[in-house]
Amino acid sequence: MLLMEIFKVLVLCFLVFNFIPCFNTLETLVPGQSIKDNETLISKDGTFEAGFFNLGDSNNQYFGVWYKDISPITVVWIANRDSPLGNSLGVFNVTDKGNLVIVDSKGAMIWSSNTSTTDAKPTVQVLDSGNLVVKDETNQDKFLWQSFDKPGDTLLPGMKIRSNLVNGDIKGLVSWRDTHDPSTGLYSYIIDTNGLPQVVITKGNSFYVRIGSWNGNMLTGIPSTTLYSNFNFTFFFTETEVSYGYELLESSIVSRYMLTSTGQMTRYIFSDQKKSFELFFLGPADSCDNYLICGANSNCDPNNTPACECLKGFIPKSKEKWNSQIWSDGCVRRVQLDCDNRDRFSKRMGMKLPDTSKSWFNKSMSLEECEKSCLGNCNCTAYASLDVRDGGSGCILWFNNILDAKKLRAGGQDLYIRVAASELDNNTGINKKLAGILVGCIMFTLIMIILGVAIYRNRRKKPEKRVMNPVFSFKNHTDSNESEDIDIPIFDLSTIANATNNFSIDNKLGQGGFGPVYKGKLENGQDIAVKRLCNTSSQGPKEFINEVKLIANLQHRNLVKLLGCCIHLDERLLIYEFMINRSLDYFIFDQTRRSSLHWTRRFQIIRGIARGLLYLHEDSRLRIIHRDLKTSNILLDKNMNPKISDFGLARTLWGDEAEVETIRVVGTHGYISPEYAARGFFSVKSDVFSFGVIILETITGKKNREYSDHHDLDLLGYAWRMWCDSTPLMLIDESLSDSIAVAEPEILRCIQIGLLCVQERPDDRPDMSAAVLMLNGEKALPKPKEPAFFPHQFGSSSGTTKLYSNNEVSITMLEAR
Repeated sequence: MLLMEIFKVLVLCFLVFNFIPCFNTLETLVPGQSIKDNETLISKDGTFEAGFFNLGDSNNQYFGVWYKDISPITVVWIANRDSPLGNSLGVFNVTDKGNLVIVDSKGAMIWSSNTSTTDAKPTVQVLDSGNLVVKDETNQDKFLWQSFDKPGDTLLPGMKIRSNLVNGDIKGLVSWRDTHDPSTGLYSYIIDTNGLPQVVITKGNSFYVRIGSWNGNMLTGIPSTTLYSNFNFTFFFTETEVSYGYELLESSIVSRYMLTSTGQMTRYIFSDQKKSFELFFLGPADSCDNYLICGANSNCDPNNTPACECLKGFIPKSKEKWNSQIWSDGCVRRVQLDCDNRDRFSKRMGMKLPDTSKSWFNKSMSLEECEKSCLGNCNCTAYASLDVRDGGSGCILWFNNILDAKKLRAGGQDLYIRVAASELDNNTGINKKLAGILVGCIMFTLIMIILGVAIYRNRRKKPEKRVMNPVFSFKNHTDSNESEDIDIPIFDLSTIANATNNFSIDNKLGQGGFGPVYKGKLENGQDIAVKRLCNTSSQGPKEFINEVKLIANLQHRNLVKLLGCCIHLDERLLIYEFMINRSLDYFIFDQTRRSSLHWTRRFQIIRGIARGLLYLHEDSRLRIIHRDLKTSNILLDKNMNPKISDFGLARTLWGDEAEVETIRVVGTHGYISPEYAARGFFSVKSDVFSFGVIILETITGKKNREYSDHHDLDLLGYAWRMWCDSTPLMLIDESLSDSIAVAEPEILRCIQIGLLCVQERPDDRPDMSAAVLMLNGEKALPKPKEPAFFPHQFGSSSGTTKLYSNNEVSITMLEAR
């Protein structure tokens, strides 16, 4: 019996050891040892682990370093990123001369560190910092090779990006090709050493994002002081090398800095509560970070709408393009420099310094000496302090064009821009006149206040403060001769001023054709959005009254709800329900936010817009043509349900009217139908055209007007070309790649519907009732014909066929017929 029990135990042990894989971990690897499939090398504190791994379902095998106890696997460095092992099992070892090699099952070398030494005893370790090193056993402080000198896509604490000023060698981060392919991608995070060294993100050989030069405290393009409260950033600049890196101020923090496959910089901090990495910082922070977005001699201010403006002393090179928000041509001087020491300098505060790749610098000059040096060179266009610490020191000079200047939301430094003396002298005279006028206005106001107080005391009666009046009456002068009473709350101006903090710039949500839009909070805690008619708006009192009349009589879940209005002297305000998720364009045209819009949500938005349009065209009391349907006028509530907004340009069709003619063409280029743009004819099919553009933009994540392929096709033309080539899936936004497998038929149906809606002839386009049925899969789809403007895409020189401008701003065109 005893022998039988012993036999059973032996059999059980045999089965256990045969069916449980053997895991072996080492802290040190020496010549003669190797690492294979399930064997790993771990750091002394157990934070990092090195070994072979696979990404996702791929059979490709890589050797790399990752965080040991964090799931899913978070890789920070890969040796053979461009030469993976296929189905073959790899072996990692170190030679007697300290050379690290990876060989496949046939003994063929896949990767090598190309290290060679004759007087050392090499040992391999993963340090607690995540650095894979080859040490000399007799001198532990001597590194024969280290992975920190061969960066991947991740910058760890203690690691540095470097540029050698002697041999030109550049060691920076290089992105993955995509999220599942670690091979060398398109983007690099490096130090550019031309002129004053600066940190940049390149795409191929071109600047993509410029982080900026070092100002003694930080890189000039990073405004966040919070970022620097947790990390100690260092920038070393010697005669032979420039390097940039960071250290943790608290050892308990686990952080990594990564260049993504789409060219973004992300900083993650490990959360002990969630046991995962949480996003701490994401850049670029806004569109102004895109290199040279506003062209030469301009400033990009993300707080303004539009963001681009010419610097002091400069005017747009092409006023027509600039007004259409096409800024690539930049700005040129209004008045040429005198170059005889009479030129002056305009001071801009809180700036990210311009591109320093063609600058000159001196570390010892004072700011006054810097100014004199700039005045002494006719080609010098701007100067600034090299180091902002202790009041500033050193000097940077820029020559000829000023490139990629940006106003920061916080932080930044002073930039002095050279202008002709007459530019400032004229302004000085104007300022004196304005000051005189201002003083006169103040005196007049004080006198009127005194008189008002006197009258008030004489009357001994406190005026009644009207906050709301439930009925507001309009006389309709445009569509009928009958007066029309509209039940709508009237807000007192002081109530709205208090709700918006007196229309503070901090409360500003954006700018449209009507004017600025502000976020507010009423005394009852309700959030509101306030549209304020500005004096320079292309839409005036007529459009204001039009919008109030239309929207007050419309009730639909996919139309924005009007809460009330306010008219006080020249002030005209519309008060709407606040949409916490802003507008559709805020998501689909942003590299980061678009990923949160998966296909199901985008399809929900498309169908919601269709239902709202159907209501306007067929189910409401009046047949309404919106005339300015675009992604920025599609607002999203907390559940991402779409709501059509901005009815200032809308028109009603009366009786049996199917089409109306006008000489005042309004709307937004890129969304205007061809018959409306060319001849002034609009109908429900004009809105259908705009809806088709929105469908294609929502699917592709690209703007119709701004998109251009190598054939100079806009988005509609490109979509038609892909449809004709039977490759419509190439249109799909790359962030939707995970949805294609399960939603391909639905996406293809939407692409076809979009193309049907943007056909040249209005009669060929479906009406909204048909479009809704098509989206629901209840109606067969006909074959689309060529989209509008398509025949004019190829080399037209007429100058009149390209109707597109920036699709953020409504415009009005007067055209003779």
